Amino acid sequence: EDPDYIRAYQDKFAAVENPRDSKGEPTVLVFQYGSNTSSARLNDPSRLNGDAQDLGLVRTRDPFELEFDVWSEKNKCFASDIRPGGGRQIWGVLYEVPASLIDRESAKARGRKSLDAIEGARYERRHIVVEKSDGTPIEKPVVTYTVIEPGDTEPTSLEYATHILLGLREHDAPADYIAYVKRRIIASNAALASDIENF
Repeated sequence: EDPDYIRAYQDKFAAVENPRDSKGEPTVLVFQYGSNTSSARLNDPSRLNGDAQDLGLVRTRDPFELEFDVWSEKNKCFASDIRPGGGRQIWGVLYEVPASLIDRESAKARGRKSLDAIEGARYERRHIVVEKSDGTPIEKPVVTYTVIEPGDTEPTSLEYATHILLGLREHDAPADYIAYVKRRIIASNAALASDIENF
């Protein structure tokens, strides 16, 4: 690991220590598997500003493949997606988000950015079944975001990959899964191999 790079990341995306309570407002459970596995990133003032309650690490019930198959103008690289039928369950973070911050119109009425806007127009919300690490299913409905028209896997960036890896480590994701994510990142962008292998 490069301690200076990690320290710079942590300084830039300072964790919100006390996310705000939803105060009885309806909420939505959201599964994040990409750069928003970092709760500090998702709760950054430019994103959900502390309103995403981190419920911890979960995994998909069904197998998927992690891909980097859609261009992100905001991130200036190809961003993550999960495609059904891959070889393994995907680990990520479950968040509880106020329902009013999910779609653009309701968030706009509050003068806020929505999760739909954060994810971008190339992603769509879809239901997904997730479970705890011991296999206990999450009974309430859960949504995630996947790419509407995925292309081929193309290069992601070190900064974007760092969000994913640090988010997974912050939540104590299994070592074999982190190794899998590293392989998928390098498959996307071989130029990152030395940085990612030593991360």
